[in-house]
Amino acid sequence: MLDNKRVLFAAGGTAGHINPALSAAGLVRHLHPGAKILFVGTDDHMEAKLVPQAGYDFRAIDISGFQRSFSAQSIKRNLRTIQKLMKVSGQVGRILDEFRPDAVVGFGGYVSGPVLRTAAKRGIPTAIHEQNAFPGITNKALASRVDTVMLTDMAAKERMRCKNEPVHTGLPIRRELLEADPVLCRWELNLDGRPMVLSTGGSLGARAMNEAVVGMIALLWNKNAAHFHHAYGQYGAWAPELLRERGVNLDAPEITIREYIDDMARCLSAADLVIGRAGASTVNEILAMGKASILVPSPNVAENHQYYNARTLEEAGAAILIEEKDLTPELLAKTVEELLADDNRRARMAGAAKAMAVTDANERIYEVICGLV
Repeated sequence: MLDNKRVLFAAGGTAGHINPALSAAGLVRHLHPGAKILFVGTDDHMEAKLVPQAGYDFRAIDISGFQRSFSAQSIKRNLRTIQKLMKVSGQVGRILDEFRPDAVVGFGGYVSGPVLRTAAKRGIPTAIHEQNAFPGITNKALASRVDTVMLTDMAAKERMRCKNEPVHTGLPIRRELLEADPVLCRWELNLDGRPMVLSTGGSLGARAMNEAVVGMIALLWNKNAAHFHHAYGQYGAWAPELLRERGVNLDAPEITIREYIDDMARCLSAADLVIGRAGASTVNEILAMGKASILVPSPNVAENHQYYNARTLEEAGAAILIEEKDLTPELLAKTVEELLADDNRRARMAGAAKAMAVTDANERIYEVICGLV
């Protein structure tokens, strides 16, 4: 259906916007080698690197987001953003004239705004994909203009005014996660019969998460109740030494501390309990793998959207939500210890997570794109 069709993707800013778009484009390219694909983003964010690396044509527009502060620096930046907005429609128009897309699909980030608005005004079939339970400002503004709104979490429907009934697609999940064998993964990690607790505060390493997890491990590790795997992130290099100071033997077989988990499919498959943030990718990988979790939403994200992601899981009985303002090593240790001692509760949480999972999101998004053209 998409052979010889032209599909334009708009996404930028963060990996949370870019990776789902790349995943959807990958399926289009795989099924329809003759389809023409173009990405539009900005040249000062990661899409400018990730998209060409994936083998797609890329065009940049000059646009920036508004700052929600009244500092002199923010006001100055917002004035520059207004100046850019006055020019960006012309940039987008030229790209549309040259590429002549049959469909335009936005995956979030402020770069999606002018691209989708201009395409919709021209009558080009359009769709957007929202990754979070609490939609971003750009997608909320676009929802009433585009032909189709795709949602990862249907809770977002109540927070958007959609032109047409939204479609539940879920979020694309990496194939290696879906294909991981828990028994083999546990063997590869040299785990015994004890449960494994996997924790991470993200690739940068949130201090609040690291402090709480370090304290939790120090309180629980010598009770011989579990294996602990923790990733402290780029800015958490102090964490191993703090564990040593608190008496934790980092050479013990049940302790694995490293900067980054580069074998997430293996570790997540082997884990019995996951402690992490509540970004869209993290949450949906936990659901797809059917894991009980303790979620600590980052308070430093737009619209506090991680809180709403986590609350959706908590309400379904799939996770325990702890807000960062309440997070302490003692509370985390108590929560972990209670879950480790209750296999049935963990199993119920895992089952609830699995029931919420959408493992064919890529195929659902592909069907929406086909419907547009």
